[in-house]
Amino acid sequence: MTTLKAKLQEDLTAAIRARDELHSSTLRLTLSAITKEEVAGKEARVLSDEEVLKVISKEAKKRREAADAFAKGGRPEQAARETAEGEFLDTYLPKQLGDDALDAIVAQAVAEARAAGAEGPRAMGAVMKIVGPKVAGLAEGGRIAASVKKALM
Repeated sequence: MTTLKAKLQEDLTAAIRARDELHSSTLRLTLSAITKEEVAGKEARVLSDEEVLKVISKEAKKRREAADAFAKGGRPEQAARETAEGEFLDTYLPKQLGDDALDAIVAQAVAEARAAGAEGPRAMGAVMKIVGPKVAGLAEGGRIAASVKKALM
């Protein structure tokens, strides 16, 4: 069984051999971020696949935000590159939940929180605690929070 980090390294080697500059530079930066995360803290450690997925997700989010900033700044060629890098990193992430599936999970969590006595907008924290583990890695935090707010209104 190969780990996700090993797959990234294999894909980097393949991209370099194919002289694919976009993919090789994206993978280099992502592997660098993974290594940085591994050596952060008091002692070095090896990241699990879940932790590597979090790093990849963070890197993909950075690319999307950078693409927006470049687009607003009038640099469409750089925005297109950042978008392409983000889309490439998305291929390593699990498929995101659709809005309907996310809303259904949130509705169930709201019902659980209300059964436990949480009411109104103050129930946001309780609902987020229930929803968080169920959709970890399958939806971005902003989407989850927006869905919870909508359900609590």
